[in-house]
Amino acid sequence: MNDGELIQIVDAALAEAARKSGPWLVCRAGCAQCCIGVFAISGVDVDRLHRGLAALAASDPDRAARVRQRARESVERTLEDFPGDAVTGILDEGGDAEARFDEFANEEPCPALDPESLTCDLYASRPLTCRTFGPALRVGSGAIAACELCYEGATEEEVEACAIDLDVQALDPDDGDVRTTVAFALR
Repeated sequence: MNDGELIQIVDAALAEAARKSGPWLVCRAGCAQCCIGVFAISGVDVDRLHRGLAALAASDPDRAARVRQRARESVERTLEDFPGDAVTGILDEGGDAEARFDEFANEEPCPALDPESLTCDLYASRPLTCRTFGPALRVGSGAIAACELCYEGATEEEVEACAIDLDVQALDPDDGDVRTTVAFALR
């Protein structure tokens, strides 16, 4: 499956989750809680971000330059504690590395986040993690994951009724490849 097909499947599934969630889903432009804190991305995500940044540079060079500058500044702020190779941006693997990453840069804003509008400058090219965050998703163990701001006041049964099954890891053609962060990908 190519990246375009993967994105089409994920976006269609999330659109269904949003439809089922209706007013319970509070994710909107300007709500940027999910844009704070560093997370790992795959090589496919990196390639998609690079294409998106190139397209942005062609249509709005100043905005693209601001994204790159925020990425460089983010790398500088987090470099000392980076749980991987600080030159390549590749994250370490293994249990100890995962534990270090869990505590890494949890308050760091995504460099694609415009700090004034609180919207993503690379929204169409965003990583899979960004695409799947928010609506109720049933993950591998059957547990339901959803944004903590959504479904406020909903019963477990109401959240369950909104949940969709989406095994992103089974769909992602680069599962297990080298991982990095958005800031390192865009710097």
